Amino acid sequence: MNLRKSLDTAPSWVPASGHALRHAGIHFDAVRIGGFLGEDVAYRLMAFTDFQAGPIVREATGERNHYFLLPPQTAATHAWPAPARALSRNGRGEAFVGIPALHGVTWPLDWRSRPTIEDPFVEPELLHHTVKCALR
Repeated sequence: MNLRKSLDTAPSWVPASGHALRHAGIHFDAVRIGGFLGEDVAYRLMAFTDFQAGPIVREATGERNHYFLLPPQTAATHAWPAPARALSRNGRGEAFVGIPALHGVTWPLDWRSRPTIEDPFVEPELLHHTVKCALR
């Protein structure tokens, strides 16, 4: 039985409706992975965590990127293999991530995996390992 609890209230960085851009490095860091590789990494991560991986945002258009949301100031602790890209607050520029609301119409963004009380973020070390395994 899965005892994970959904959030009673959304984190402050999740919009109440639609979607909004949020600055990476403040409430979260992110790792962006595009296309089939992003979907593969998301599935592997979710399967390994009993589908409680933490927040993963998926784009339905364009490059169909997946954004894996990590705790703030943690993305730079790993050397992410290409084509994964860390998005954080650093001296090289600013990065923004589209965040969908938890409910309602959020197209072209949706949650591949939602944040929960127990898993408010994706675990950086596990994501790094999963990316490396998917690229083999």
